[in-house]
Amino acid sequence: MVPFLKWPGGKRWFVARHPDYFPCNYGRYIEPFLGGGAVFFFLRPKSAILGDINPELIATYEAVRDASREVAQLLTEYQSVHSKRHYYSLRGQEPKSREAVAARMIYLNRTCFNGIYRVNLAGEFNVPKGTKKAVLLETDDFPGAAKLLKKAELRHADFESIIDEAKEGDFVFADPPYTVRHNVNGFVKYNETLFSWDDQVRLADALHRAGGRGVKILSTNANHDSVRSLYRDRNFVLTTTSRYSSISAASESRKQFEELVIRSSEFKTA
Repeated sequence: MVPFLKWPGGKRWFVARHPDYFPCNYGRYIEPFLGGGAVFFFLRPKSAILGDINPELIATYEAVRDASREVAQLLTEYQSVHSKRHYYSLRGQEPKSREAVAARMIYLNRTCFNGIYRVNLAGEFNVPKGTKKAVLLETDDFPGAAKLLKKAELRHADFESIIDEAKEGDFVFADPPYTVRHNVNGFVKYNETLFSWDDQVRLADALHRAGGRGVKILSTNANHDSVRSLYRDRNFVLTTTSRYSSISAASESRKQFEELVIRSSEFKTA
């Protein structure tokens, strides 16, 4: 199933290139940094806990789960009136219902510049309009997404509390925002505020504790000496992979970035 959101740093490329990195058998699937949910929609687990610190994102998933028809209807309306004027008008609104929140987020995600999610210091989405015109996509399957999301618990929560719930046999996939000093992409203040180095250390500690409880761990991060040291010291298995990065506005700075793949050694992959 194709995710309905395209998130910066998302893992569509990862599941396509490395399907063998995921465990064959596990209990609950737990993802504390949901974003676009590429791994969740790829695995289609029978039971899941999906979390994110972004309340608007979680509200969007809840609306698709509970009111997919209404969300799709609003997107159809937005497609018919899509324009520069409508984009900035909707961007400046604060919808009240979950369906309207979800339709706004999906609309802006698909029509903003480069699919970037960025807010200002007041928490307002401030990305300019992009060049894409499609609000509805051929890959859209909101009823299918709703059916799958009904098998999951959605949480607006910090990652640590979610990981700490994982029990023996569960599978945690953690794909945090990369600390910018380890993977320069131009959004220095935004990324450091979103996920600091202290958060990186908290994440490594939480995954280490979970691994000690028999939880299966797969995480991705920037391939930098300091990040490698965090996980090597905690006895994780480290490998690297790369992807094409198109986050930068300048074409000359769009290039391959190595990413670190962090795994617990206990589980067998497919």
